[in-house]
Amino acid sequence: MKPIDIWLLVYPGFLLLDATGPAQVFSSANDEARGAGLVPSYQIHMISVAGGLITSSAGVALHTEPFPPLSALEGGTLMVAGGSGLETGASPALAPQLVAWVGQAAARLARCCAVCTGAFVLARAGLLDGRRAVTHWLDAAALQAQHPQITVQEDAIYIRDGSLYTSAGIAAGMDLALALVEEDLGRAASLAVAKRLVVFYKRPGGQRQFSSELLAQADPQGLHGQLTDWLRARLQQQLDVEQMAAAFAMSVRTLHRRLQQQAGMSPAQLLLRLRMEAACALLEQPGMSVKRAARQSGFGSEYNLRRAFAAQLGVAPSDYQSRFG
Repeated sequence: MKPIDIWLLVYPGFLLLDATGPAQVFSSANDEARGAGLVPSYQIHMISVAGGLITSSAGVALHTEPFPPLSALEGGTLMVAGGSGLETGASPALAPQLVAWVGQAAARLARCCAVCTGAFVLARAGLLDGRRAVTHWLDAAALQAQHPQITVQEDAIYIRDGSLYTSAGIAAGMDLALALVEEDLGRAASLAVAKRLVVFYKRPGGQRQFSSELLAQADPQGLHGQLTDWLRARLQQQLDVEQMAAAFAMSVRTLHRRLQQQAGMSPAQLLLRLRMEAACALLEQPGMSVKRAARQSGFGSEYNLRRAFAAQLGVAPSDYQSRFG
């Protein structure tokens, strides 16, 4: 079998692990193949507009090849690394030449992928219009605001929509690469690579575990941390913003303003996120029913839980359970 070309696109200020993480996954798949006496499955190329040394945001430079002719991309996979400034539009990755090339390349590729904020490049090229996508949880709101025609899923680790793939923040590029290895070589091969790299074959949960939870831990005595603790103890109760404000002896307006400043979300959004976290954790438990998970996480009914999962994760609770349960 002819090796699959993996084109890893970088530019000045790219995030190092966005490129080297997937590269190592594919390289380890090659190592597994060689160990079994087989031909390596992947040909890995690090590319940039003009080639040469490209310096990452960490200050480490990688040697790159210049963009290949479009004819060389047939049947290959492109992965666009994320980088600093993409969410604000201030990044070399959004230069017209680079964006235009990605747009043209997508038509020739078998798969066009983005890691982390690399989704902004695919979005600027018009590739994600009318599709579902994910990026780093910190930048999901910016991606949605700048490209309202995209359905941004805040919690997913990675998403496939046709031949387009996007992944969450930084290390999630390895999750995506493992999924691509599974597509190409099967579950056993992907699992062997995950074992070799000492990483999850399929990481439990979504970005939720790295967002609201870590924000609350960052300042446990702040309003966000205190409100998170207060809500977690009452998720099964009927709660409204007035009750939250009263519990902290402040007006509803003040509660909204301070939580927005600290966590970038409203009290209602925090409550929904915590209930989603609880529901996901419950569904990951053996023998848990969707009905019980809905009740214990505060959604009340299966119908409410299904609506929340469809809106927040783009999957049904039963699908989530079959993957992570």
